Amino acid sequence: MADYDYHHLPHVKVQSRSKKTLWITLLLTLFFTIVEVIGGLISNSLALLSDSAHMVSDVLALSLSMLAIYLATRQPNARFTFGFLRFEIIASFLNGLALAIIAIGIFIEGIKRFIKPETIDFKLMLIIAVIGFTVNLVLTIVLSRSMKEEENLNVKSALWHFIGDLLSSIGVIISAVLIKFTDLYFFDPLISLIIGGIIFTGGYKIIKESYMILMESVPEGLDLEAIRADIYQVEGVEDVHELHLWTVTSDHHSLTAHVFINENIQPFCVILAINEMLKDKYKLKHTTVQIEHATIHHHGEYGKQFLETHKS
Repeated sequence: MADYDYHHLPHVKVQSRSKKTLWITLLLTLFFTIVEVIGGLISNSLALLSDSAHMVSDVLALSLSMLAIYLATRQPNARFTFGFLRFEIIASFLNGLALAIIAIGIFIEGIKRFIKPETIDFKLMLIIAVIGFTVNLVLTIVLSRSMKEEENLNVKSALWHFIGDLLSSIGVIISAVLIKFTDLYFFDPLISLIIGGIIFTGGYKIIKESYMILMESVPEGLDLEAIRADIYQVEGVEDVHELHLWTVTSDHHSLTAHVFINENIQPFCVILAINEMLKDKYKLKHTTVQIEHATIHHHGEYGKQFLETHKS
């Protein structure tokens, strides 16, 4: 017996643009993370260290994203029949979780510094923050352009990471300026708490989106009942049940449905009509439609009720 299966649609994603973008982003982020960690330790700035912690999470997130992109190119096999596309979502979930944990750590350290303020080197803090702002602005632009060409949840989460980083850099700059003119060091932990809030919010959004996909919920923008109603409109269809719609990975949806049909209608024509409608109207290409008749595939009480309704 053959050790492969025929797939009418490929369960792989080749994302050359996303791959190139993530490599550039990863290298730049790794370089600046090292700079920011050293600068934060020398200047004793919690705001800088908070931002560098976020940058460390970005490096880990981007590394996971790169792994997901490479795995997505692997072909399905007898064990992983959908291929390795779902790893993109697992990576995104882990990235979001890491962000949330880092944010909690920043909150704890920020509260400690409110209780016991520490002096900082605001000049070094300001210089590194300005460099960080420039780097994050460039990376945000690069990632946003990539998103316009290829749909990828990892690139999307990376984009939100760097939007958060951009805001964080602005926060550190504001903190340094306020400390310079007021000599009030509580602005450093205050800004770090705001940065922590931004990081936590971004992490929560990523966790929520990836969680919904992992739970195989109906993709946003698609109405299951509207799809059911349109299938009903196909000639010969008398009932639609066991209708499922989920996302395997970003921009890769699957649908399955069972339909009772009129026994006088050619079943292959019904399948073709349903698949064409789903493709044209909803852009759903990976669909599986099972044709049934209630007298044969009765589905227990459901089938009995259907037959009684149609007899009356």
